[in-house]
Amino acid sequence: MSDTPETPSQPDDSERDDSERDDAERAQARRALPVLFSVVIVDLIGFGIAIPVLPFLAREYGASGVELGLILTGYAGAQFLFAPIWGRLSDRIGRRRVMLCTVAGTAAALLWLGLAQSLVAMFAARFLAGGFAANISVAAAYVTDVTDEAERTRWMGLLGACFGVGFVLGPALGGLLSHWGYAAPMLGAAGLAAVNWVYAFFVLREPARHASEAPRATRRETLADPVVRLICLLNLAFSTAVVQLETVFAFFMADRFGYDAMDVAWIFIGMAVLMGGIQGGGMKALAARFSERTLARGGSLLLAAAIAMVPFSTTIAVLLLPLAFSAIGRAVLQPSLMSLVSLEARPEHRGVVLGTFQSAASLGRVLGPVAAGLLYDTKMGAPFWFASLLLVVVFVAASGLRQRDAGVADAATSLG
Repeated sequence: MSDTPETPSQPDDSERDDSERDDAERAQARRALPVLFSVVIVDLIGFGIAIPVLPFLAREYGASGVELGLILTGYAGAQFLFAPIWGRLSDRIGRRRVMLCTVAGTAAALLWLGLAQSLVAMFAARFLAGGFAANISVAAAYVTDVTDEAERTRWMGLLGACFGVGFVLGPALGGLLSHWGYAAPMLGAAGLAAVNWVYAFFVLREPARHASEAPRATRRETLADPVVRLICLLNLAFSTAVVQLETVFAFFMADRFGYDAMDVAWIFIGMAVLMGGIQGGGMKALAARFSERTLARGGSLLLAAAIAMVPFSTTIAVLLLPLAFSAIGRAVLQPSLMSLVSLEARPEHRGVVLGTFQSAASLGRVLGPVAAGLLYDTKMGAPFWFASLLLVVVFVAASGLRQRDAGVADAATSLG
């Protein structure tokens, strides 16, 4: 036996070439993220246009709080069904193809909504729109394909900022176009989605594929992972909570302060600006200082306290304070949960894992609107207090993420 000490094996030239090639592909795909974000922003503008207008359009056809909740539930129900399907399909045929298909479908659904002449037609159009709007999981899978774990929360924060930008421009356009009738914003959103498809067709590129031949995972197999299951349950509770505010806020503002669609739109714009600012810039600093678990717990607690205070606001000036804090809490909580679940996903199953995660949110949007409508018809403040209770549950249950969080926190801190 030789007395010469063994030296660690060094990667051969082919291994180094493969590693360098992978790094180059990821860097090139990462440069495409601004293009992906711009496509998502325009997609979400079409969704945001409907937020302040749809309740008033539904009321033109005599919708009650429960009937409005059913329309919103149909949208979310379709998201629940289709999010894992789009995610799994994007794992097989590519992110770009699925994004193009869903953007085209969104344009058709919005056109139908603008031409609807009854509550039944509105429900059908929103169900179709919800099915195609389940593409956010595909965008999130795209982000995870081209980013490292240590920087994941930052990029998920930027994806969350797309929601903020879309919810700023969308409600603003919806409010402005509502001067020509409540159907006009829907038709405008349909045209915008059609333009977005043309833009995405020419500029959006496919990221590097990862283990595309691996066995496909199902939703049940995905939820067999206890950590993924817990995060999805937290996302379900979070989504059910925030949809309480979204569903009845227009009715609340109309009944208490006599506001119309444009007035409600300006409030949504202000909240979205605040959310976008935090997610677009603040999340990088927060992720470097705090773990995802800490951010999730802090965001849920702040959001719980803020939403609980909304029904006690007797003037607009007083109301703006809890609304501002609710926007901050949501801006912190949402990308933290998304980052946590993406870190648990194997590369070849990212689409289906993130699709399942989005399905949990969609299930909250199935259950939440009907609950909000029933609670609001019973007592004006009940939906807000129910939302607060759910968020307290999120705060407490997030302690189960402690062990998985530790390594991620260290990695995030090293970036600072």
